Amino acid sequence: MARLAQTAGLTDVQQEILSTVRDFVDKEIIPVATELEHRDEYPQAIVDGLRELGLFGLMIPEEYGGLGESLLTYALCVEEIARGWMSVSGIINTHFIVAYMLKQHGTQEQKDHFLPRMAAGDIRGAFSMSEPGLGSDVSAITSKAVKDGDAYVLSGQKMWLTNGGTSSLVAVLVRSDEGHPEGTAPHRSMTTFLVEKEPGFGEVRPGLTIPGKIDKMGYKGVDTTELIMDDLRIPADRVLGGVTGRGFYQMMDGVEVGRVNVAARGCGVAQRAFELGVRYAQQRHTFGKPIAQHQAVQFKLAEMATKVEAAHAMMVNAARKKDSGERNDLEAGMAKYLASEYCKEVVEDSFRIHGGYGFSKEYEIERLYREAPMLLIGEGTAEIQKMIIGRRLLEEYRFQG
Repeated sequence: MARLAQTAGLTDVQQEILSTVRDFVDKEIIPVATELEHRDEYPQAIVDGLRELGLFGLMIPEEYGGLGESLLTYALCVEEIARGWMSVSGIINTHFIVAYMLKQHGTQEQKDHFLPRMAAGDIRGAFSMSEPGLGSDVSAITSKAVKDGDAYVLSGQKMWLTNGGTSSLVAVLVRSDEGHPEGTAPHRSMTTFLVEKEPGFGEVRPGLTIPGKIDKMGYKGVDTTELIMDDLRIPADRVLGGVTGRGFYQMMDGVEVGRVNVAARGCGVAQRAFELGVRYAQQRHTFGKPIAQHQAVQFKLAEMATKVEAAHAMMVNAARKKDSGERNDLEAGMAKYLASEYCKEVVEDSFRIHGGYGFSKEYEIERLYREAPMLLIGEGTAEIQKMIIGRRLLEEYRFQG
């Protein structure tokens, strides 16, 4: 076991889960990840293997057929999976956020209906906030729901759905002005709808179209899509929690947990980049000795390892804070911000250590170099994280003058 990114105080069960996941990553993901990524191929065999390990139900309570594990256990598993291939961790993460939102905010009927099948991996989750002209301004959502008898009719276009094609359940955030007078703050007139659909592309249910995969620089394999709603009828009992106007808070709760997972992804990718860099530095010779013996390269390795260790510690702290029931938006924002920035820097230093070979598609670091930037914008940009951190600090350190 490597010395970096160790976590103190884990139970025997947690250590066994992590050991199992790491073995799976080393044997089933790392050997095939780059080839699948270059083909932009969905990793069906890997996903089936994770399903057999029970990872789709890792944090779903035991009463619904899950393992009932903590956010910390989950984040550490995500870290291991992202170390193998970040796209696979995205497939799990979006599913997990929807399951978490159901567990925390769903009606009893919604929990009973969805969670057991989500734990088994029979239902795959995706969630949808963003829109083509939206960026980071969630309050500017234009997709809307209009009440029509015992159902709602949804219209609008959503963007950047991870698992958009392969999922069978999408949590969709739209504006619902019903019951909210004009002038109500935008975030108080949003509702999350639980939209069931067939996996695939095209018209996946009447009024709902998934046009196809968006071609991306990195983060391949996993399907990222648009979602178009054109008079999509959703029964009223598929409003998350049964009450309209709570969608913004439900989504933010899910994203807060998601930020811990994005931090974990950054930690995993940075670990892999360090492993590749430190190994290559001992194999490559210049001026009669391995480049690892040149002080300039040793300095790089020292900086990379320190960043891997610091990001891991912040991610673990944010997860433990959430598990304890405390508010963790400050810690989650800090962990996501630091881990994604450090990940980019560690990957770039590993790329530099590889020299010209880092530019070759034969070397794994080329894939990591294209994957790392996604973490700078996923689950809220670095700038959004700094805004959250700044506001929370001013709350905590309010000047009493």
